[in-house]
Amino acid sequence: MADFKKLISESIKSQISDLTVEEIRALIEVPPNKDMGDYAFPCFKLARIFRKAPNVIAEDLAGKIQPTDDINRVINLGGYVNFFVNKESLAKKVIKQIFNEKENYGKSEFGKGKTVVVEFSSPNIAKPFHIGHVRTTVIGNALSKLYQSQGYNVVKLNHLGDYGTQFGKLIVAYKLWGDKQTVENDPIKELLKLYVRFHDEADSKPEMEDEARSWFTKLENGDPEAIELWQWFRDESLKEFEKVYKLLDIDFDSYAGESFYSDKMPAVIKELEDKNLLVESDGAMIVDLEDSKLPPALIQKRDGSTLYLTRDLASAFYRKKTYDFDKSIYVVGSQQELHFKQVFNVIKKMGYDWYQDMVHVQFGMVALEEGTMSTRKGRVVFLEDVLNQAIDRTREIIEEKNPEAGNIDEVAKAVGVGAVVFQELSNSRIKDYTFSWARTLSFEGETGPYVQYTHARCCAVLRKAGQSVSSDINYELLSDPDAADVLSVLETFNKSIMTAMKKNEPHIVTRFVLDLAQAFNKFYHNSPILVDDADLKAARLALVEATRQTIENTLKLLGMKAPQKM
Repeated sequence: MADFKKLISESIKSQISDLTVEEIRALIEVPPNKDMGDYAFPCFKLARIFRKAPNVIAEDLAGKIQPTDDINRVINLGGYVNFFVNKESLAKKVIKQIFNEKENYGKSEFGKGKTVVVEFSSPNIAKPFHIGHVRTTVIGNALSKLYQSQGYNVVKLNHLGDYGTQFGKLIVAYKLWGDKQTVENDPIKELLKLYVRFHDEADSKPEMEDEARSWFTKLENGDPEAIELWQWFRDESLKEFEKVYKLLDIDFDSYAGESFYSDKMPAVIKELEDKNLLVESDGAMIVDLEDSKLPPALIQKRDGSTLYLTRDLASAFYRKKTYDFDKSIYVVGSQQELHFKQVFNVIKKMGYDWYQDMVHVQFGMVALEEGTMSTRKGRVVFLEDVLNQAIDRTREIIEEKNPEAGNIDEVAKAVGVGAVVFQELSNSRIKDYTFSWARTLSFEGETGPYVQYTHARCCAVLRKAGQSVSSDINYELLSDPDAADVLSVLETFNKSIMTAMKKNEPHIVTRFVLDLAQAFNKFYHNSPILVDDADLKAARLALVEATRQTIENTLKLLGMKAPQKM
């Protein structure tokens, strides 16, 4: 099976002794214009070696490299050597591989024997699972699937926000105004009301803040009533969160939240003391990070209480000991950038080199059209409501355009949820954006439903053909430009996954599948598939099946379904 980059690298290596095959391969590019070939090798790096202009080197190389069965044309353009792949050879390579590997196409064993820990989602107990959580949740899930596809052992962690002074506030509010049955009927919304009311009342009664701190201290010290209420808040919240995770088809290996690490912090603090890293500052205990050009890391407040940073240090040591990770990923918003720099640098100062294996995968913030979200003010959009409205809107569209479609509820869920997921993954994760109902529920343009519809179109063609499809075809019949464009995209699937994984950027995979859908739809419109010519029909059906399989594989990586009918 031809590996075109390898073949090109070896042909260039036969003419150049100063670079390795691996170095040459790393330099090979895909030209911006198809008229310029399928691959291009820039000669600028060779200018110093040969003491010649890049265009002269390119002309010399192009003249010496002979065409083969797989690379049928070699030319020089400026300072590049450009290679044209034999389209028949490309078709044979790609289709045979997809038919052979099926649902495993795109996968590899690159990460075999290595463990990646991914922390994502991490909502706060007794607070809304709102639209702001959608990014960490779907980005983290997609990254987990990308790493799994390349052979890594992936551990998915939901680091719940289930500790802190907000629980003291909630206990005070519940004891003043709460009702058990009312809370259990609608836990998150009722607990949110209590939380909002606490802040409204505390504005004029600051003593309530002292009472809240007192209850949190009781919780830390094991007071039975405080623990019972906290556990109840936690259990009821998790029941609600599970509704969202079920809609998104996401599961976790651990729900160990902040509270889980409360008894693991003293050992970390003691080690910091033993290594003379703890410094007293105005009654608090800090780690000086001036040598890393960072503000000091606050480990313990004056009153002896701990902070997020202390708990994140404890969780890092626990995860390293428990999972012996090769990489630990935190999918957390960009506003926590300083926090994670401090965490990683404290571990570095403690003398552990595995701090280098910890990565903060940050993302931009979500705002509402009417302003910034605020839990304290009760201004939030619940993620469950967004997903359900997307499903309802999709059901309306299906009933209007295709009322005879079967499994309408199942398809509406797959497409509605997929629309939300795809939108979140289709842009660079670092960009801030404003949540818009209209945009989220739009199925026009470069959207998840467009990709899913392309998959359904492939399925419809294959059903209508009513014949078995195989890779035993005349590959020369797939040499036309439209078919070759589809094949060229299909070939880059694993490369897209690997690039997305290494950059922790799922949008690279969404871009791949959009390019594939667009290339296929162009082929579909320009090239009749169910033709009388049996050989041509068989060849084009093989390309349809290869496209269908690859779209299905891609959607699975993104955490989406691939409906067969829409």
